[in-house]
Amino acid sequence: MPKEDLKLFGVWSSPFYHRVVWALRTKEIEYEYFEEDLANKSPLLLQYNPIHQKVPVLVHNGKPIIESVFILQYIDETWKDNTIFPQDPHEKANAHFWAKFGDDKLLSSIWRTFITEGKDKEEAMTVALENLKVVEELLKGKKYFGGEKIGFLDFCLGWICKLVGILDEIDGLNKTIDDEQFPLLSTWIENFSSSLYIKDTWPPNDRWATRLCYVREIVRSSSTS
Repeated sequence: MPKEDLKLFGVWSSPFYHRVVWALRTKEIEYEYFEEDLANKSPLLLQYNPIHQKVPVLVHNGKPIIESVFILQYIDETWKDNTIFPQDPHEKANAHFWAKFGDDKLLSSIWRTFITEGKDKEEAMTVALENLKVVEELLKGKKYFGGEKIGFLDFCLGWICKLVGILDEIDGLNKTIDDEQFPLLSTWIENFSSSLYIKDTWPPNDRWATRLCYVREIVRSSSTS
């Protein structure tokens, strides 16, 4: 596709940024990327997202779109080739529901297993496994969450593919998502991670692990001070 006046502001370690990248790549849309330092936010980021001052932000012909789910919807409605959202209204509404579940319930429970210790960590892991079982059920009879083709909900849950394994490695845990307990999710992870527009977008594991440990120390220090 011809290059448009399209800018993406993100942070390499953000799962919300990555889902936008995957959507743009899947639709073969060219864009200009701006890496942000959230400790020293650029004037452009503050200009385009003055309320939350967060990434990702997509700017199309000078007009900003914020929040990753809304950005994905905007992308799909603006560049209609190779649609990523379900076309059926009910299926589309369900996809939005499960995307919110992934952000509000699953991601927060996985993160809690990483930042807590002792009994709190055990309780967090119980909740995280329950949430993963819910996601496992969504894949019954399907290759991807929307069917036979990668789409919106796969992008929203794509962080599972790398983040969970890296957190396991840091904490020296056994594999949380194993073939025996989560056969459908394990197969989906393999299919999604190896797909053409996804496989070369992941940051290096060691770099991501270093970043996650740094953030965990900040969170723990804040909670004890």
